[in-house]
Amino acid sequence: ISGFRLKRPRNDTGNKVTVVLGAQWGDEGKGKVVDLLATESDLVCRCQGGNNAGHTVVVEGKEYDFHLLPSGIINPKSICVIGNGVVIHLPGLFEEAENNEKKGLKGWEKRLIVSDRAHLVFDFHQVVDGIQETQRQATEGKIIGTTKKGIGPTYASKASRIGLRVCDLLGDFKEFSTKFKNLVKQYQSMYSSLTVDTESQLKKLKEYGERLRPMVRDGVYYMYEALHGPPKRILVEGANAALLDIDFGTYPFVTSSNCTVGGACTGLGIPPLNIGEVYGVSKAYTTRVGIGAFPTEQLNATGELLQTRGHEVGVTTGRKRRCGWLDLVILKYAHMINGFTAIALTKLDILDVLDEIKVGVAYKINGKRIPHFPANMELLHKVEVEYETFPGWKSDTSAARKWNNLPQKAQNYIRFVENHIGVPIKWVGVGKSRECMIQMF
Repeated sequence: ISGFRLKRPRNDTGNKVTVVLGAQWGDEGKGKVVDLLATESDLVCRCQGGNNAGHTVVVEGKEYDFHLLPSGIINPKSICVIGNGVVIHLPGLFEEAENNEKKGLKGWEKRLIVSDRAHLVFDFHQVVDGIQETQRQATEGKIIGTTKKGIGPTYASKASRIGLRVCDLLGDFKEFSTKFKNLVKQYQSMYSSLTVDTESQLKKLKEYGERLRPMVRDGVYYMYEALHGPPKRILVEGANAALLDIDFGTYPFVTSSNCTVGGACTGLGIPPLNIGEVYGVSKAYTTRVGIGAFPTEQLNATGELLQTRGHEVGVTTGRKRRCGWLDLVILKYAHMINGFTAIALTKLDILDVLDEIKVGVAYKINGKRIPHFPANMELLHKVEVEYETFPGWKSDTSAARKWNNLPQKAQNYIRFVENHIGVPIKWVGVGKSRECMIQMF
C-alpha cells in the first residue's frame, strides 16, 4: 500500500519533445529550422493553426510548400502528426499533398497521423472568413488581414461548442450529416448571404473521410506511447508566432490559436514535463504582414531594401511584408512567455549591404522608458523606440558556414542580440538552403 505514496521519481518522465516557435510576427524561417531538425527526428508534429501557415523548404534544389502538413513529411524516415489543436480543411490537405507529390513527395499517407479530436474547417468557414473581413472593412474601415482560410471561424465554432471533429466525420455518417446541416443553418442565420450546397459538400466530405480514415488515431494515446516507448526524437513545429498568439499577441491583429509554448501541450495532449528544448526563431530584422502596430517599422528606403533583398512576400497570401529593424523588446517578451533554451537568427545576409544597422532596445512613452510590452494597441502605436546603432559589415556573408567565417562586425551584432535577450544563439542563417544555417554549438 505504502508504495502508492512514494513519489514517482521525476526522471522517468519519458522522451522530451523539442519545440520550434516563431518569436516575432511569423515568417521568421521556422520551416528551415524545423527542416534541419526533422532530418534527425522520428516524429514531427503540428499542434495549432491550420493551412494559414506557410513554410517553404528547399531540398536538393526543389522548393516544397507546406501549409497544413508538418514539413517533416519530406523525410521518409519520420512520422508526422497533426494534433488535436490543429484545424483541418480536408480539401486543402489533399490538394497540398498532391502539389508536393508532383515535386517528388512520396508515401506521405503512410507517414501521416491525424488526431481524431482535431476540428474540421469547412468551405463555408472560409466563405464566412471573407464575409467577416468585408464587414470589418465596412464598419471599422480596417481588416485583420486574415488568410481567409476559415481558421478563425473554425476556432469560433470550436469555442461555441458547435464544431465538428474528425471523429464525428468517421463515426455514423447520418449523425454527422444532421450535425453538419444544423451547423450550416446556424451560420446562415448569422450571414444571410451565405449559400451552401449541403448535399454536394456532404458527398465530398464522405469521400475525404474515407481517404483520411487509415491515418486517424487517438492522438492522446498515440503521443503517450511515443513519449513512453523506446527513445524517440520528437519535434513540434509551431505555426504563426508569439506576437500573433491569441492571448499574448498584438490583439486583435492576431491569429486564433495559442502559438506560444503552451499550445504544444494543449494541441497534442502532452504534459509540460515532456517539453525539452524550446527554440525561438527570429530574423536578423523584423517583418509583419497585414495591419497592426509595428514599432520598428521603416517606411523608408531601408524598409524597402529589406523588403526587396529579403524577398519579403507571404507564402500563403502573396502579400508584401512590412519591414523594419530587429526589435529586442518583442524578442524578450516572447522569451518571457516561451522560455527559449536557444534562438535561431535567420536571414543575416539580408543586412550585408547596410552602412549601419539599428536594433530596438526599449520603448518610450513621453520620453520615459516603459518596463513592458504594452497590451493596449493605442499605447503600442504611440511608443517611440530607443535604438542601439551598429556599423554595417558591408561584405557578403552568404558563403559563411562557420562562426569564424563571419565578419567581426556581424559577430558583434549577433553577440549583442544574444546578451540582450539572455538566450544563446544556436544557429545563424545566411541563405535559403539547408547548408546556409551556421550551427554555433
